[in-house]
Amino acid sequence: MENESMELRLQRLEERVERLERLIGGESREAVAKERKLSAKEFMLSKKLKSETQKVLALAYFLEREEGIASFNVSDLESAFRSAREKLPKNMNDAVNKNIARGFLMGTSEKKDSKKAWQLTSTGERHVEHELN
Repeated sequence: MENESMELRLQRLEERVERLERLIGGESREAVAKERKLSAKEFMLSKKLKSETQKVLALAYFLEREEGIASFNVSDLESAFRSAREKLPKNMNDAVNKNIARGFLMGTSEKKDSKKAWQLTSTGERHVEHELN
């Protein structure tokens, strides 16, 4: 019985050493970086945003890519602005409509929480990834 206990303890110690070795070796540094969630503020600071329309687009991208939200509504965008400690746009719907007109956002067929919902287009994704850096 004492032998089994020693074997179990040895196995646990080997597992801990293996995890530490991966961490020191750098493999887990990337995993740790991925585990850390990017904040809305950090994301906005990584972009060159000049207008409210660009900020709405960037936060729409953030909601989809970083937060995993498939479609978003005005409430989601307002929450993201507050989270980023950014001043809310004077007219959120106008900023959304400007992004729709440019082909960066599109409406969804279903409402979200009884409100109109949108999602990013592939053009919008590319614009955030390449043009707003």
